[in-house]
Amino acid sequence: MIVIGIESSAHTFGVGIVDNGVILANEKSMYNITTKGMIPGDVANYHMDHVNEVISKALLSANISIDELEGVCYTKGPGIGPCLQVGQLAAKTIAKELGLKITTVNHSIAHIEIAKHFAKQKDPLVLYVSGGNSQILKMRKNKTNKYYVLGETFDIGVGNMLDNFARSAKLNPAWGSTVAKIANEGKYIELPYTVKGMDFAFTGLLTKATSLIGKEKIQDLCFSIQENAFSMICEATERALLMTNSSELCVCGGVAQSSMLKDMLGSVAKEHKAKFGYAPDQYNADNGAMIAFVGERELSKGHDTKLSKCTIDQKFRTDLAVVY
Repeated sequence: MIVIGIESSAHTFGVGIVDNGVILANEKSMYNITTKGMIPGDVANYHMDHVNEVISKALLSANISIDELEGVCYTKGPGIGPCLQVGQLAAKTIAKELGLKITTVNHSIAHIEIAKHFAKQKDPLVLYVSGGNSQILKMRKNKTNKYYVLGETFDIGVGNMLDNFARSAKLNPAWGSTVAKIANEGKYIELPYTVKGMDFAFTGLLTKATSLIGKEKIQDLCFSIQENAFSMICEATERALLMTNSSELCVCGGVAQSSMLKDMLGSVAKEHKAKFGYAPDQYNADNGAMIAFVGERELSKGHDTKLSKCTIDQKFRTDLAVVY
């Protein structure tokens, strides 16, 4: 079944095309945040300006015409409202004009399922780390087909925390990836470290690190904020790995692009003889292919949605989404 998936939850407008689980295309256009971060209205306008371009690129990359599509899906949430609406409108327009079946996809579930696919894992303990989310999850052992949250952030996602620090430090672009590059030249200085069982919090770390901008070397601050954040996550994940006795560990989401975090988690997994896996970076970053991958699975099993029920949900929690 050839399905097109649209991702627009934040800074990325992505379009993916999947046919029977095989990714045919994965195209995207990203809003340039510079040093200012994301202004929702501006990002949504950017997405509107690039809808046709990215869809056309995806169709060309997949080497198909739009008439060959058999289904369409889009990110329902979580995400930024105006941005989600752009993807929703694009998907509903395609479905209505071509008479296609349509379904909605939980952004977080898409990250998890595409990572499991590439890692060739069936029942892993999942660490999902992105801009707005930081959660440790495991599939429930019953018929609900939903993930159970074992641990999560008390305040903000680790990605947002690093991005916030980057903006305060006037790094350009103000991404966590910029923090990571500068961190390579730094050394450790003491910063707050907050873990409670399998939950963690980042605002104390962010507040202290931000207060030291201009007083400590930026290289040292970047190194230390990243070191503490990732160590906190790894401590909580290791605790969950032992509690669940999982033989597989999978990391996914935008922050899973960090080689430092993957190295640390790989060491945790090796210590406890668990298989460690993750997706290639282009599928850890927000992308349309992961939406199409999950959406095709839903549609192929008969779980389509009426156009009138195709809504968005800015706070669509991972543990409320059914996995088909």
